[in-house]
Amino acid sequence: MEFVLEEGKHLSESCSNLILPALSIGNVGQLAVDLLVSSTGAETVGYLDDQFVLPCVGNDAYRPSPRGDLALPLQAYESSSSGLTLIQQRSPVVKGMMVEYAKNLADFAAASGNKHVVVLSALDFGRLQRIDMSSGPQIYYLSSTSVNGTDDYCEQLGWKRLQEYHPAQRGWKYLSSLAEGDVGDENNFAFEDDLEEEDYYPSLPFAALFSCFKV
Repeated sequence: MEFVLEEGKHLSESCSNLILPALSIGNVGQLAVDLLVSSTGAETVGYLDDQFVLPCVGNDAYRPSPRGDLALPLQAYESSSSGLTLIQQRSPVVKGMMVEYAKNLADFAAASGNKHVVVLSALDFGRLQRIDMSSGPQIYYLSSTSVNGTDDYCEQLGWKRLQEYHPAQRGWKYLSSLAEGDVGDENNFAFEDDLEEEDYYPSLPFAALFSCFKV
């Protein structure tokens, strides 16, 4: 993965919190990043070029009267006032290469000095094992601060740990081994005919990103 800075731009050390989407149902993560870019007044600082992301191009995504600035598959933005670096992903990852893409993103984040990484995604509501509509917004999280994915700060915000996360389950263990560099073929796990019910969550894009950023 290559990061290309726009002419005259540089990465700010103050923007050490990275937010990016994982492709998901309804493109929720991408829409959330769009909202953050617009609401924080974030400016384009460059783009990422990765062989595992399909090419695409479009017009400026954030101005009511586009002036011809290109929107690219992986674009980086910074909001100095919010201390945020934002990456927007606009095209899918080549089939079978999600873990390799996640590794590349994790390497970029580490090289850029990002202290915190937040991956935004969405889940199939019908697959959740426990749904408590009386407890407010259904926001679930996984954190790398503990082995079981819990985080005290997230709990204080009223978020719930994703109960379907079981680090010892075969899908999560498989992702962890790939993230740590064990040789394997991602396609061995990706075919739906071979998946069991417990494999649904670790088969999603956010799971690969979470596993690779956790290493």
